[in-house]
Amino acid sequence: MIEILVCNGYATVQDMGRPGFRHLGVPLSGALDPVFLQLANALVQNPPTAATIEMRLVGPRLHALTPVLIALTGSVDGRIESVDGDLRPADAWASHHLRTGDTLILGEVQGGVAYLAIAGGVDVPLVLGSRSTYARARFGGLEGRQLAIGDKIKIARCPEQLGEADALRDRELRLPDPPRLDRSPIRVLAGPQREHFTTLAWSRLTSEALVVSHQADRMGLRLNGLRLDHDPRYGADIVSEAVTPGAIQVPGDGRPIVLLADCQTVGGYPIIATVIGADLPRLGHALPGQALRFVEVDLRQALAARHQTAAELAARIASLRPSHSAFDADALYAANLIDGVIDANHAA
Repeated sequence: MIEILVCNGYATVQDMGRPGFRHLGVPLSGALDPVFLQLANALVQNPPTAATIEMRLVGPRLHALTPVLIALTGSVDGRIESVDGDLRPADAWASHHLRTGDTLILGEVQGGVAYLAIAGGVDVPLVLGSRSTYARARFGGLEGRQLAIGDKIKIARCPEQLGEADALRDRELRLPDPPRLDRSPIRVLAGPQREHFTTLAWSRLTSEALVVSHQADRMGLRLNGLRLDHDPRYGADIVSEAVTPGAIQVPGDGRPIVLLADCQTVGGYPIIATVIGADLPRLGHALPGQALRFVEVDLRQALAARHQTAAELAARIASLRPSHSAFDADALYAANLIDGVIDANHAA
């Protein structure tokens, strides 16, 4: 229903991931920023778990083969070019209708990651209960890979087939108060191998800046700028054990690696700390050269932050408003708007 005309960035199909299979060696995958994904789905009235297109670097150019309603979230804006050549904006944090033959032209993704939701949801096969792409193993999403020129994206629920195409404009929504990227220190809990590191290493992690290197992808971020030394009594290796997104591993060179959605399920490097769930989406927006700072919190604070994030998401979804004001011309004309007439020339 939508054809990819240009795809110079990195775009994949992602949903909320496939939990429950890590014991089989299957990563979680899913959106790097689940909050942005759920807001995109809310703008087109999809279920929160519907599959979307996650975009990094540059958004694609897409051609509508049928009427569709789309929404953008993140630091990306676009334009819609009609079949007549007319242009209209396609701003982020809002939904927009495309007629058959319209082209959606998306620009640079300035905030690291952005999302394109389509009303009805992206229709690709379920793999272990999820439509998320895990490109390293080539499964999920569209043939287990990133999107490319010529791909045709099917929609699970087509408005044209349901007789809803003419009403798409009336379904456009906007988010009055979009979330802003937080630049405060990222909160962490002490890791399971905290004792494998020197006191100085922990102090530096929680007080000095680290810089995102160019070795950054959906699997993780390697950080430069600090060397986190291991305690000589324990060394830099452990028996492989389970790891999770947010874990900060430190190999023998002392350069930490923060794991993200596509991370492996086991690892043999000590984990000095783990990023709390509420702050993990922020790492999906981190770009090479960006400085990151970390601060320690306890479990009580981590749980409170999780509840706050959920409450803020619910409040933003509840705040969605129609993009266009409803105007009933027949009701206006039928109303008695004038009660008498005054002639100014004969007024007392």
